[in-house]
Amino acid sequence: MAHKNHSAAQATQNFVNLEALAGFALISAAVLALVISNSPLTTLYQQWLGLPVAVQVGSAVLQKPLLLWINDGLMAVFFLLIGLELKRELLIGELSSRHQLVLPAMAAIGGFAVPALVFVSINWNNASALNGWAIPTATDIAFALGILALLGSRVPLALKVFLTAVAIIDDLLAIIVIALFYSGDLAWHHLLWAAVIIAAMVLLNRFKVSHLGIYLLLGLALWVLVLKSGVHATLAGVVVAFCIPLRDRQQDSSPLQELEHRLHPYVAFMIVPLFAFANAGVSVSGIGWQELLSPLSLGLILGLFAGKQLGVMLMVWLSVRLKLASLPANCSWGMVYGVAVLTGIGFTMSLFIGSLAFEHGGFDYDAQVRIGVLGASLLSALLGYGWLRFTTREHSR
Repeated sequence: MAHKNHSAAQATQNFVNLEALAGFALISAAVLALVISNSPLTTLYQQWLGLPVAVQVGSAVLQKPLLLWINDGLMAVFFLLIGLELKRELLIGELSSRHQLVLPAMAAIGGFAVPALVFVSINWNNASALNGWAIPTATDIAFALGILALLGSRVPLALKVFLTAVAIIDDLLAIIVIALFYSGDLAWHHLLWAAVIIAAMVLLNRFKVSHLGIYLLLGLALWVLVLKSGVHATLAGVVVAFCIPLRDRQQDSSPLQELEHRLHPYVAFMIVPLFAFANAGVSVSGIGWQELLSPLSLGLILGLFAGKQLGVMLMVWLSVRLKLASLPANCSWGMVYGVAVLTGIGFTMSLFIGSLAFEHGGFDYDAQVRIGVLGASLLSALLGYGWLRFTTREHSR
């Protein structure tokens, strides 16, 4: 048991460290996209995003613009990693017991519900804008942990683990939202074949088959079927992750953690920054106060910046007040509030949900989503960093 706990704690620590480093790559990619989008290179940037890319096997052809290959294809790998992390945390990690799970789960629920209510209340009279209600509910774990990393050893490890757990549960809620609300018209024959593949992977898991190649090959077929079914293709990554076994029956190893370890650097330093570079670029040319102060932009800014911290703190206070949980070890209320502010950094996940919510919304919605998400994420990062730098002084001493 001690070995299991040590292994889980080490996996969590490695995850936190790598995500913190990835946050800097993510921020750099977003800044580069913004600079290019407001320079003479913007035309070349748009042409690159629209570049048609095709994969052909016999007479079967799958062709999409490069942007959709990034958003539908590479992000499926991102969601595969999210699924692996979530399964590990639920089985052997920080979410494996009720005592550990209650506080981050309650915080994540508050950070999901209140921002959505704020957005809906501001955009109540615009039926098309209401489709973006889920955009301000997300948290970008890499960006948020990157800000925490700037504070170094001043921040207790328990606080980093708490933020990580909240963000992971946030991702789970985002996955559910995408599945229920942002899938298109369903092609049932593709879904039927997808169900057959899922059943096959479940059986492989039950029979303790641990060869990763089999799961990944079936996962690729599942991705194609889900893509053609109308359900968003990234969800295939989560399903594959939950089918991969945690333990190898014949060896003292973990196929799940092995795949997570292999994927994490590629996702953190290639896939997520590439997604940020492809989706964060917005030209400020032609954007005036009308776009900046539109109900959609305001709903996103207030939802992420104000709604997130309000929802997280409300549920944390209730959990502690009702004695359902206690604050993370060596952490004050001020530190927890700083983390609540950082959960307002939606960035990658918010932009991704925005791309689904307004897939055919045109320039106006596209620009307003990016302005709202980037503006709220920047405000949350600056306030969260400043607040935590002040409140962690005693811990650093």
